[in-house]
Amino acid sequence: MKPLLYVYRVLLTGIHLMRAGEVEPNLVRLNEEAKLPYIDELVRRKLSGPEQSRLDDADMPFHRAEYERLRGELQKAFEASALPENPSAQDGLSDLLIRLRMAT
Repeated sequence: MKPLLYVYRVLLTGIHLMRAGEVEPNLVRLNEEAKLPYIDELVRRKLSGPEQSRLDDADMPFHRAEYERLRGELQKAFEASALPENPSAQDGLSDLLIRLRMAT
């Protein structure tokens, strides 16, 4: 169950990043936007304990299809994104890190 939730978190975080330009790693918050009905159930099952945290084999084709669908959404979001290909603040970040290291 946990690895499946990680997969959904990575995909939804990527989609959100491409669309909004910000990182949001919280799966529950991401699902407020995505509105995927199965996410809340997966989270509930994970939190209810290890006995409840296994998927039936019958669920796997559905989640495989959702994985592929969300990968397609991520690709579309990437293609439509206005984010730069490369980071633009690398020099400033490097200077900040050097100053912080020198200060300690």
